[in-house]
Amino acid sequence: MRREIVLDTETTGLDPKNGDRVVEIGCVELSNFVPTGKTFHSYVNPQRAMHPDATAISGLTEEFLKDFPLFEEVAADFLAFIGEAPLVIHNAPFDIKFLNAELKRLDLPLLAMERAVDTLPLARRLFPGAPASLDALCRRFNVDNSRRTLHGALLDCELLAEVYVHLMGGKQARLTLEQNPEQVRVGTTKTKDYPLRTFAPSQEERAAHEAFCLGIKNPLWEEIPH
Repeated sequence: MRREIVLDTETTGLDPKNGDRVVEIGCVELSNFVPTGKTFHSYVNPQRAMHPDATAISGLTEEFLKDFPLFEEVAADFLAFIGEAPLVIHNAPFDIKFLNAELKRLDLPLLAMERAVDTLPLARRLFPGAPASLDALCRRFNVDNSRRTLHGALLDCELLAEVYVHLMGGKQARLTLEQNPEQVRVGTTKTKDYPLRTFAPSQEERAAHEAFCLGIKNPLWEEIPH
């Protein structure tokens, strides 16, 4: 079983070196590229003001966040949920940087960048020159992102989980399970039916074919008993 965690965060701003903090964490568990239904989600009180641009993106305000737990109160549950699994993240350096800043404040082990599966450079390699934002990838793969009027960590994880399957080649995309668990139906793609075409070779084509056959050394058909 391949266990992975799709992860996303929302923050008060762009740089933890300027004192910006994590305000929301979302995680979705995948098993062999399929969501298991297990998730982790928490808003976090950053104990500081939100940058107006961050509020415009996420809709989160310090007034909304002030009654939620501090990062130190959710850190243990968060780390237990992700375990040692690879982390699927869109623009991984941003989220890892913020999470490590929070973990460092608590003297907890940091997240290694090597465990991140970054879907942003993956998308750019697959589609050079094309937009690679999460919204753009949802449009490319026909993933319904109509609920994404604002950025939200858990919703973005759910969308990224679908996008990730497509980026990895659409694993499991054609397999559907019926209500009877003993019945498995594999979907097939309907292709256009074209009428069969018949050809009557010309005399010139027949002569060319016979000449070609005569030039073949030890043809297999001569070994077939008549």
